[in-house]
Amino acid sequence: MFKVAKISPRSALLLTLVSVVALLAVSCAQPQASSNGLQGSLQIKGSDTMVNLGQAWAEEFMHEHGNVSIAVTGGGSGTGIAAMINGTTDIAETSRQMTEEEIAAAKKNNIDVKEHKVALDGLAVVVNPANPVTQLTMEQLRSIFIGETTNWKQVGGNDAKIVVLSRESNSGTHVYFKEHVLRRGKPDGNEEYAPDALLMPSSQAIADEVASNQNAIGYYGLGYVTPKQKALAVAPKEGAKAVAPSIDTVTSGEYPISRPLFMYTRSEPTGAVKAFLDFVLAPEGQQIVRDLDFVPLK
Repeated sequence: MFKVAKISPRSALLLTLVSVVALLAVSCAQPQASSNGLQGSLQIKGSDTMVNLGQAWAEEFMHEHGNVSIAVTGGGSGTGIAAMINGTTDIAETSRQMTEEEIAAAKKNNIDVKEHKVALDGLAVVVNPANPVTQLTMEQLRSIFIGETTNWKQVGGNDAKIVVLSRESNSGTHVYFKEHVLRRGKPDGNEEYAPDALLMPSSQAIADEVASNQNAIGYYGLGYVTPKQKALAVAPKEGAKAVAPSIDTVTSGEYPISRPLFMYTRSEPTGAVKAFLDFVLAPEGQQIVRDLDFVPLK
């Protein structure tokens, strides 16, 4: 027969204290459970410009609401909007507003789309730090990106062929830059990117190419600029002051290539979706915007 070991009252007390401490340690290591009963999972899809921002928002929100899981993926604004329309994402992140065609497609599916402005962004035009060019006008940028200006010496740089980099056509950044810079903001404009422009799959791909190619020029959200790239100051017209992109110059409207960033939902948000959007627009969420070098709404 097995003998059952007897435990003294003192030993039993020690075991109880150890168990309590262990449970407290485990509890402290876990994300905080939601105090208002929020639970479930959210899908967020869309703009590559916003994917890091969306992930940062999601991580902090999940830390505060331990029963909610959020998955954030990129693919471009158009991809996110299409997913929102066909019901495969809860929130579409976009760096542009929905087009009339997209709104019509949503209405055809009986979707009452709601638009939420969540941050501001300056589009930085970047070159390699070894490039002597430090500033360009909007008209010079237009000429470069449509392929009229092809050599850096034409704008004060070295005698070298300009390598034009652009985002792919499903990117909201691609669309915004084309409409605002190439077409000068004219709705009936028909200018397109230079035929030999290299279409890159992400903002990070442009950043990497510019960092390694002294003759490259590209554009992406302000938050992607690192010391491996040089952001050019941009003048709205010849003879005007060239302004470098920054949080302050985007907020003030001085920097000429800036835009709002959006989230779209299939209807008026409720439950965890509403709670997440409220968090994004609250001071805590807007501080994350600033921390990632985007521009808060206020």
